[in-house]
Amino acid sequence: MQKPFFKPLGRAEQGALLDSIVARCAHSHASGPSSTPTPVVVFDLDGTLMDNRSRTTAILKDVAATWHTSAPEAAKRLLNARVEDISYLLTDSLSALGVTANELIAQAETAWRSRFFGDDDLRHDTELPGAVAFARACYDAGATLVYLTGRDLPLMGIGTFRSLRDLGFPIGMAGTELILKPDASMPDEAFKRLAGPTLARCGRIVAIFDNEP
Repeated sequence: MQKPFFKPLGRAEQGALLDSIVARCAHSHASGPSSTPTPVVVFDLDGTLMDNRSRTTAILKDVAATWHTSAPEAAKRLLNARVEDISYLLTDSLSALGVTANELIAQAETAWRSRFFGDDDLRHDTELPGAVAFARACYDAGATLVYLTGRDLPLMGIGTFRSLRDLGFPIGMAGTELILKPDASMPDEAFKRLAGPTLARCGRIVAIFDNEP
């Protein structure tokens, strides 16, 4: 296994780092035009602020409802799926749940792919522990929040805005921006390489959070 580039921080060190970022966000909203640029904190969404595993479990439970007659044992396994059973790859998740028949895997993948990247099921996403409180602390201190995500605007834009709002993240107000891919077919990394240099237009970047650095 490849060694991490950086030594993982302990809980106390993590807290100190996050507190220091909030402190760097301090900015007067009444500052004049000659003041220093507004501090900016950039957040990815999936796996950074939000846990999308519950989106997958919801989809799989609906798939299970169609298997009651044709594959009752597999249906039972999916109905009992927990968020903790879900991996990054759907095939790994199905394997962990004991669903190994190629035909069933193909059916589950088709259903999952048709819904996972769409507006409606984004309502199932949950906040990662402490994410809302930290985002709000940065915003309240004076930072502009930029949500830079590999989700795309045509298929996931409305659902993403709604999910951020319903979970309690600052959104839809001055000092917040949501940046999404213009097209679903565009690779996430290519999109972020293009969008990254434009973030300086928002102000002075003090921190960037992403689960895929």
